[in-house]
Amino acid sequence: MTLARPPIHPSLADRSVLTLRHHSAESIAAVLDLAAALKTSPRPWPQWLAGRVIGMIFEKPSTRTRVSFEVAVARLGGTAMTMSPADMQIGRGETIEDTAKVLSRFLDAIVIRSASHERVDELARHATVPVVNGLTPLHHPCQALADTMTLVERFGSLRGLPVTYLGDGNNCFNSLAVLAAHTGMALVCATPEAYAPDPELVAWADETARAKGGSVSAVRDPIEAARGARAIYTDVWVSMGDEAEHEARVAALGSYQANAQLLRHAADDAVVLHPLPAHYGMEITHEVAHGAQSALWDEAENRMHAQAALLVHLLPPLAAD
Repeated sequence: MTLARPPIHPSLADRSVLTLRHHSAESIAAVLDLAAALKTSPRPWPQWLAGRVIGMIFEKPSTRTRVSFEVAVARLGGTAMTMSPADMQIGRGETIEDTAKVLSRFLDAIVIRSASHERVDELARHATVPVVNGLTPLHHPCQALADTMTLVERFGSLRGLPVTYLGDGNNCFNSLAVLAAHTGMALVCATPEAYAPDPELVAWADETARAKGGSVSAVRDPIEAARGARAIYTDVWVSMGDEAEHEARVAALGSYQANAQLLRHAADDAVVLHPLPAHYGMEITHEVAHGAQSALWDEAENRMHAQAALLVHLLPPLAAD
């Protein structure tokens, strides 16, 4: 049976996605539903992006973001064009405003992975096509969609689902907190004080989640946070751009490792999540990442399905569709 194209959710159509905080819970549910349908749909997929060209700007190296977007666009019948700032006039001083206005005349959407959230925000303000945040230091919304899709696959309802995040309260936590708020997860972030998440975001996410039977909180003790958790999530301690802080970060975060000992405090059916790449022996052990409780590889694959579904909802059918 051919998969029917779902109605485009009005809060997503032709809109940028820099963070999912400003999108509705219903629109996120629509993306996740379509992602699940695409994952189980036989290939070839419907050619819903036929005639569409998606430009992708990578200021930072990428494996999963680049490959998952390129494959998603190709399987939906579109064309993905990958660009490096070194190959563009932006690398020689052209303004973000001028770049946004010009690229909007050529492309149907722009995906950007950047070391500056402010640059991505400026690009979106001047572009007339949707801009998708492929990663910034503040948010990683596409990763959070894949994380949430993976949890739905494993546990079904997310309402009240106890999820623990360990380590640096970084972009991955920020976006996971937004999804927890919209879906009603019970998310606990365990970090040392120096790497705690933004308290304003935590307060907003907690208030929003409580209306859906969930909560979002931050604590210091990783064992307290892990107790009874159905999912343990961690990310790298030293991200790109943080290399100068390597020793300080490792020293502060050493007790927040996702390892077999910590997993004993979680629920028996707990799964482990990590956005990858992993640094074994630091934030996670090889034993756990490749063990029976690992959901890392489903999570990585789900980047493609979630991003495909997001693009379909951002780009309404062309007139010829």
